[in-house]
Amino acid sequence: MRSIARAAACGAVLALSSLTFAGTAGAALPAGGAPTGGTGASEPSTGEPAIGGVPAPTDTAPDARGSMYAPSALVLTVTDGADHKTGTVRRAVTLSCAPTPSGSHPDAATACAELKKNSAKFDAITTSATNRVCTKEWEPVTVTADGVWEGQRVDYAHTFSNSCAMDGGRGTVFTF
Repeated sequence: MRSIARAAACGAVLALSSLTFAGTAGAALPAGGAPTGGTGASEPSTGEPAIGGVPAPTDTAPDARGSMYAPSALVLTVTDGADHKTGTVRRAVTLSCAPTPSGSHPDAATACAELKKNSAKFDAITTSATNRVCTKEWEPVTVTADGVWEGQRVDYAHTFSNSCAMDGGRGTVFTF
């Protein structure tokens, strides 16, 4: 049993090593992407460069900072009540915007575009002017965004007076 666990751990280390090499140090590779010196290993069937027996990705290019992209992954919720920590969660979705829009959000591409357009300033999305006419009843609904946007920690909450007010001012990001 221990040998299976060791083999799995070694495989994970090799996979992480290759990702680290291709994602950061890979920026310093000579033209063609093959490392100089060492064993000069390559994938036998394709001739592609290999690192530790794992084929090295050749279709990605790091940006100027040496990273392929800054992470942007959020968990978005709609909660009954003025306090999202004690309220009842109605709905929750995930939204990832890098490298491509994905997650359980029903319109991830449009939500990511809205966040990029507003530089992820959630107040610009949730407090935008609306012509929607709503009653003045107090049945609070809170939206939250937790996670990381372009490498920066996000912890956002906004409370609407009721569902009608939320529907008029939540933007695409919180429409799910």
